Amino acid sequence: MADGKIKTVIVTGATGGIGHAVAKRLGQDGFAVTVNYSGNSEKAQEVVKEITSNGGTAIALKGDVAIAADVEYIFRETIQVFGRLDAVVNSAGIMPLFPIAGGDVETFDKVIATNLRGAFLVLSQAAKHLPEGGRIVAFSSSVLAKSFPNYGAYIAAKSGVEGLVRVLANELRGRNITVNAVAPGPTATDLFLKGKTDAQVEDFKKLSPLERLGQPEDIANMVSFLLGPNGGWVNAQVIRVNGGFA
Repeated sequence: MADGKIKTVIVTGATGGIGHAVAKRLGQDGFAVTVNYSGNSEKAQEVVKEITSNGGTAIALKGDVAIAADVEYIFRETIQVFGRLDAVVNSAGIMPLFPIAGGDVETFDKVIATNLRGAFLVLSQAAKHLPEGGRIVAFSSSVLAKSFPNYGAYIAAKSGVEGLVRVLANELRGRNITVNAVAPGPTATDLFLKGKTDAQVEDFKKLSPLERLGQPEDIANMVSFLLGPNGGWVNAQVIRVNGGFA
């Protein structure tokens, strides 16, 4: 920064596979990182330790992105501790799979609360607090292009996230703040692998011309670019980081 101060980023869901990789990469990039988590404090502290042991700066803050007061606290405390906020990455998400015909409204509501309402709350706070030149990244999914059975609630929520990103980019006109979404393809994380057989995982690998699952670091590399000095002209985009999956 021109003023000599370290840039600061909030990464929600930073104990998950992709969120963890993103937080670690941004720490390596020189950001002071707020490691947000909703339940596992021990894992959050491990992420903080990884960042700080490599010479970075990080704190862990508990908060559920689906709860407005929690999101407000994450932003307020980050600014209180670091004195500034330069970027926000909303990585928090859940992916229970179930058929629409089953009518599981309770699980549907949970998916929407975390993946869509959570994105709305985080993006709203980001828009309020980021200064000129700030960067926002939300997470969608490349599965939107496939319409796989049992992904209805997840796809509905992520479709909404893509809409929010494009609208917010327009609402922030004149403030030099970029708003983008990253849409990973099948990525080797606990969230994706849970409940899948080895045969199903092999089938997913074959969907990409590169014939492998993405790694969390593949996704973190794109987030790093979007938040870095060369990403300033990318705005209102959904970037599908998926090896050609869709």
